[in-house]
Amino acid sequence: MAILQIRLIGDPVLRTVAEPVTEFGPELAKLIADMMETMDDVDGAGLAAPQIGVGKRIFTYRIGDQSGHVINPVIENGEEDQQPGAEGCLSVPGLGFVTARKQFSRVRGVDLNGEPLTIEAEGMLARCLQHETDHLDGKLYVDRLSGEDRKSALRAIRDENYDQIAARTTAKRAQTVGSSFSSGANSFSTAANARSRA
Repeated sequence: MAILQIRLIGDPVLRTVAEPVTEFGPELAKLIADMMETMDDVDGAGLAAPQIGVGKRIFTYRIGDQSGHVINPVIENGEEDQQPGAEGCLSVPGLGFVTARKQFSRVRGVDLNGEPLTIEAEGMLARCLQHETDHLDGKLYVDRLSGEDRKSALRAIRDENYDQIAARTTAKRAQTVGSSFSSGANSFSTAANARSRA
């Protein structure tokens, strides 16, 4: 397995709609294992494939004792009003903002073997599922802010020196063989930004 480079706000891959996964096999299984390890290495609640430079519809999550992955997710949110809650993002490190989300979510997708799965969640897990699905549609959680909250968030993001953060992160992860995942004519490699771990 490998720890992968997490892409930061400003990287075009974070604003690109991810493509469905159509091929299943060992490369996909390795990618998901690497995503879980990368997420756990930084104590993340979730990680979407675009955050490590892979434009595929995959995310991993770990909230308390609930963890897993979803491929090609389709989300259904509850009808109740949105509730505010603290939220952060591995691609916008060092900052957090109150964001409104639905309190209930249902996600349908498949696992790494192509088997159907459904996750029904409330509270923090529901928030995580919505956040990660947004990533697959090229959206960041700060996009959901409005008015003065959005202005304050954008000012805070501008004030952060993400070039230095990216340099420190890159230095932490030595250049070794990491994950590669290809689908059809598209090939995605995270090898240059990975650190192999036993």
